Amino acid sequence: QVQLVESGGGLVQAGGSLRLSCVGSGRTFSTHGMGWFRQAPGKEREFVAGINVSGRREYNEDFVDGRFTISRDNAKSTVYLQMNSLKPEDTAAYYCSRSRSSGIYYRPEEFDYWGQGTQVTVSS
Repeated sequence: QVQLVESGGGLVQAGGSLRLSCVGSGRTFSTHGMGWFRQAPGKEREFVAGINVSGRREYNEDFVDGRFTISRDNAKSTVYLQMNSLKPEDTAAYYCSRSRSSGIYYRPEEFDYWGQGTQVTVSS
């Protein structure tokens, strides 16, 4: 069984930064792509960023616009999401997820394990 535990969320003013972390259990962390999703109240869960086993990254360019960076440290079984220049519309619960294989995927059904989520609130 794989467990993912997020941390690093909180309340921040617009323009501020947060770094989310997600620690995974199990020995298969390094062989799977990882992703970050977010979900605001009343909205569907949406893809934020993904990273494959080789470190290639992709972002949702509808709103990331160079502000976020996803990274991974396989030795620590941890994936990060550095978020800069935060906006009130970034307010959401952020979820770490493990994809079903080694690549980058974008739809929630392509991920098999999820963390419990960490709340990010950006005040104006």
